[in-house]
Amino acid sequence: MSLEELIPAIRKGDLAQLVRIPGVGRKTAERMVVELRDKLAVVDVPQAGKPTTRSQLESDVASALVNLGYDTRSVDGAIEKAGVKAPSDFEELLRAALQILGGASMKKTARAGRDE
Repeated sequence: MSLEELIPAIRKGDLAQLVRIPGVGRKTAERMVVELRDKLAVVDVPQAGKPTTRSQLESDVASALVNLGYDTRSVDGAIEKAGVKAPSDFEELLRAALQILGGASMKKTARAGRDE
């Protein structure tokens, strides 16, 4: 089962679809729903049959950020958030994405500091 099918099934509590997975019975499917529903609420999955397309500008910025060491998922999310503001050039989109990525890493660092 693909992520595009699995995550909505867990979010909706669709046990019939989950028990079709080999090795997953009713109890396991119920447990998956109970334990993962809230955690998957923040996961963004592209709709099946709705391919995500990027402009050349977005692809270039994504490539630059990945080459700087950011992971692909974070980069995709940052570009999507930054793209809402409709940047018109490479530097503007790169700067906006870096601010988003920097803000996310600052939150992680702050949380890690509190846990110590």
